[in-house]
Amino acid sequence: MYDTQQQSEHGPLAGFTVGVTAARRADELGALLQRRGAAVLHAPALRIVPLADDSELLAATKEIIQRTPDVVVATTAIGFRGWIEAADGWGLGEDLLERLRGVELLARGPKVKGAVRAAGLNEEWSPSSESMAEVLDRLLEEGVDGRRVAVQLHGEPLPGFVESLRAAGAEVLGVPVYRWLPPEDIGPVDRLLDATVSRGLDALTFTSAPAAASLLSRAEERGLLPEVLTALNHDILPACVGPVTALPLQALGVDTVQPERFRLGPLVQLLCQELPGRARSLPIAGHQVEIRGHAVLVDGVLRPVPPAGMSLLRALSRRPGWVVPRAELLRALPGAGRDEHAVETAMARLRTALGAPKLIQTVVKRGYRLALDPAADAKYADA
Repeated sequence: MYDTQQQSEHGPLAGFTVGVTAARRADELGALLQRRGAAVLHAPALRIVPLADDSELLAATKEIIQRTPDVVVATTAIGFRGWIEAADGWGLGEDLLERLRGVELLARGPKVKGAVRAAGLNEEWSPSSESMAEVLDRLLEEGVDGRRVAVQLHGEPLPGFVESLRAAGAEVLGVPVYRWLPPEDIGPVDRLLDATVSRGLDALTFTSAPAAASLLSRAEERGLLPEVLTALNHDILPACVGPVTALPLQALGVDTVQPERFRLGPLVQLLCQELPGRARSLPIAGHQVEIRGHAVLVDGVLRPVPPAGMSLLRALSRRPGWVVPRAELLRALPGAGRDEHAVETAMARLRTALGAPKLIQTVVKRGYRLALDPAADAKYADA
């Protein structure tokens, strides 16, 4: 339980549960969320083949050394650094750097530019927007007919990028700096899907398009896709690090939120704004009550509530001030069966958890109601 002294210590995401599908940088994202009070459910939807073990990258590296391209497009800092490190491990590092010094090297954004310069190279150009569309526009304006263009792939689709270059006459060589494969242990992904369907999450985060596609594919395999899509469209906030990551979700009609800057920090800040804004806040029995995912703020004090209690509270809050019959509350309880005594037991625990028993009134022989303040009655009279 939280006391008054702890009131200012809980973060903006306290009481919310956030799903994390990331494989790469999952620890960093999880730590950022937990630091702001969130409970985190992590299930890597993919695993990454280590660079040094990837035969496709080795083959592409050898081809670049043997037939130097005219243009090389570096798309991610971690991918570019990993490529150079892997080449070093194969004894090809110096040869690769020598070839890259003689090409038109384009870096997508400041982070990639930093990685390029750390390798002792200089980029010829980098867009301020970090947009692959801007990189494509520049190449097409220059003209690529008959030119060899090597593109560092980074596990996410580049819609139309490679196709547009080939249509303009370029020979395109993909450099796969890492490859995505399904997770070896599918158990965490299945648990994340179950939590999605049961509304055990408040938000689900995606940091790569392949992770989003993989999670949706697994949902389809299990026959859960319609339920997952309904949850993401109505109850659970789908948050993507950027527009490319959102593509697999958008293709199935799921609207997502995205930060203006495509980074983990801004993604977490966006959740800090969005989730509290979606919480239901009601004046009840002289208290201000905010209903979050697995906890309740009572006058700013965080009160963790058991799952059964949260189910009852949500059912009551749908019609604040109105009496909700025991039979209806029983249906709201997960796996409660037919015994209405289960409602009384869960209600007693809910009242204890809230720390303010008068928030919920018992209406004899009828059911229960939230003790909505009289001034708020008119507002919710037609709810």
